[in-house]
Amino acid sequence: MHLATSHAELRATLSTGAVFVPTMGALHEGHASLIRHAAAVHQGPVVVSIFVNPTQFNDPADFARYPKTLDADLDICRRSGATHVYAPTPQDVYPADAPIPVPPLPRVATAPGLEDKLRPGHFAGVCQVVRRLFDLVQPAAALFGEKDWQQLQVLSAMTRETGLPIRIIPGPTIREPDGLAMSSRNRFLTADERPRAASISRALREAASKPTPAAAEAHMRDVIQAAGLEVQYAVVRDAQYLEAPISGRPRRALIAAKLGSVRLIDNAAWPDLA
Repeated sequence: MHLATSHAELRATLSTGAVFVPTMGALHEGHASLIRHAAAVHQGPVVVSIFVNPTQFNDPADFARYPKTLDADLDICRRSGATHVYAPTPQDVYPADAPIPVPPLPRVATAPGLEDKLRPGHFAGVCQVVRRLFDLVQPAAALFGEKDWQQLQVLSAMTRETGLPIRIIPGPTIREPDGLAMSSRNRFLTADERPRAASISRALREAASKPTPAAAEAHMRDVIQAAGLEVQYAVVRDAQYLEAPISGRPRRALIAAKLGSVRLIDNAAWPDLA
């Protein structure tokens, strides 16, 4: 496995046509599953980037405390099938003499009133860094996890609307035995908070049996609030555009909630069982 800390080092060992797994490090089994999936669907190089992107954090304190575990991350990459790890410096990604533009944001990054409302500027930072990494790595395909569902739709739309010849491949959410979606932020939950956090996945499961989006939304809020979480949103939306659901189109139930100092998100397909 090749480790590169600059674009020049990466290009020296990497042929074109790679499959790419962008990450911010603090890797866990969810990331490992994406890397394994990348290796399974692609016969060429598998590139994992590890870069904590400062432009997508609204809160400097959140950026400062984001876990950095490079040695452990490299071990996971090696065991999961990565051929290259790109761990650039901020100067390599954002050179001082060449400002990196933010690409035009698709509507799904600005209209739904979900992550875009709660984290203003977040998707501008995400699109900026992913487009920049695409330019540096030049992959044929890229994998993103379904746990960050709005991000997945934003990056799919950005790639499509800017005409990039890159296939976006979703990776399923990997869960703990109690259903909690794996996240780098889970390590900040206290022993008392950890079981209460599982109410989010339970709310999503139970919402699937409700007859209408409104009933599903009300039930999700009730379940999460009963566990003592602060609900930021609990909604059923069109799965692709994340606006009001339309009959006959796929739908998605999405939740964001805070438990203590930890913000958690999750989602699941919402079947129309009526």
